[in-house]
Amino acid sequence: MQLKEKTHKGLYIKNYGCQMNVYDGDRMHELLSPLNYKRVDDPNDAELIILNTCHIREKATEKIYSELGRLKKRFNNPKKNIKIAVAGCVAQAEGEELVRRAPLVDLVFGPLTYHQLPEMIQEITDRKKERNKALVNIEFPERDKFLSLPERANKKETVSAFLSVQEGCDKFCTFCVVPYTRGVESSRPAVQIISEAKELINNGAKEIILLGQNVNAWNGEGLSGNRWDFSELIKRLSELNIDRLRFTTSHPKDMNNKLIRCFFNIPKLQPYLHLPVQSGSNKILKAMNRGYSKQQYIEIIEKIRDIRPDIAISGDFIVGFPGETDDDFNDTMDIIKKVKYAHAYSFKYSPRPGTPAASMDLQIDEETKRERLFKLQELITASMKTFNESFLGRTLEILVEKQRFEENKISGRSPYLQSVHMEGHNSLIGELVNVDILKIRENSLLGTIV
Repeated sequence: MQLKEKTHKGLYIKNYGCQMNVYDGDRMHELLSPLNYKRVDDPNDAELIILNTCHIREKATEKIYSELGRLKKRFNNPKKNIKIAVAGCVAQAEGEELVRRAPLVDLVFGPLTYHQLPEMIQEITDRKKERNKALVNIEFPERDKFLSLPERANKKETVSAFLSVQEGCDKFCTFCVVPYTRGVESSRPAVQIISEAKELINNGAKEIILLGQNVNAWNGEGLSGNRWDFSELIKRLSELNIDRLRFTTSHPKDMNNKLIRCFFNIPKLQPYLHLPVQSGSNKILKAMNRGYSKQQYIEIIEKIRDIRPDIAISGDFIVGFPGETDDDFNDTMDIIKKVKYAHAYSFKYSPRPGTPAASMDLQIDEETKRERLFKLQELITASMKTFNESFLGRTLEILVEKQRFEENKISGRSPYLQSVHMEGHNSLIGELVNVDILKIRENSLLGTIV
């Protein structure tokens, strides 16, 4: 019996870190589709493996080298003709060092050059034939990558779709590598964004999440060549045939009154805001170069809650920043109590090479970091539980996103971004349904469709 010839090349993409990497991974797949690459779930089925990396924390970087170590064993099999690429922020930061530490890598490219992926794949194919070294492409290109990306592929989208509108950062927080790996703040023109949003909607998206390192810093070219701010962009997108809009991640410095009013004026904008504070200590905020005080941050939250009292606030916290005393840490605990977060991400400070904070005096020992992180996460967990418990007995409108493992079980998201599980047929995927909330779990709600 003759085996059927494989009609495509397997493409395995593993995304690390933020939602922007998920978006970038999808665009990489779309770029490679004309070259007959089809995404696979198992690296064993792949001719091309792309590790799309994050460089925010030290552990994230070491994960990449560990993953490359595991791939090395597979790569050493002579029957396997696999190309291995490292993309994203680790690639941008490490460059040639990646190839030195992991010689199996064929291609290294940053987040601003992946639009050149088809050409890069052809080049490394030619290089492998000639047994030449890997290709490293971490230049900051003159041409905006978004102007070079093709239109979104005509495929059925997930119910909730990411849309990148802004990239890079000009804030230069002393702990952060993003300005060095993603470049300065850049806003896509509105015509690009609206066109891509329409494509996502035509392909089945019911919710669009706008993405950016500082998404609310978006200030781009409008449809008539004039400048729009982020509030205007949200308003125009809300006029499309879409059920829900969200955005992440915001910076407090760019949270102006016009944008705050959007949570009142635009019903499609969901009552959820991720607004990282990082620390509740003014001394530490200044050392981080965050550009606001504890009180200024709280005033922003109060303004938002004045017009949208039910809004869910999410945050980011770093414990153990250089020079952080017990009093500074207690200030951070205090802001958690005052804001009453619905959700939060928290991390031990991790020194990143090349950032100002890495060379600061008074670095905090790991044991102190661990102790503080534990206490902070306990408080955040309690805050999340209190927030979720407030929905017991209430009816929420849920956007159904997927079928669960069990038959006749589905799940979706509340307006407040909670995961909600319920009984129901998969024909409801993509629909808005009213659900009575009956139980809470640590990270989700349970209910029944009304």
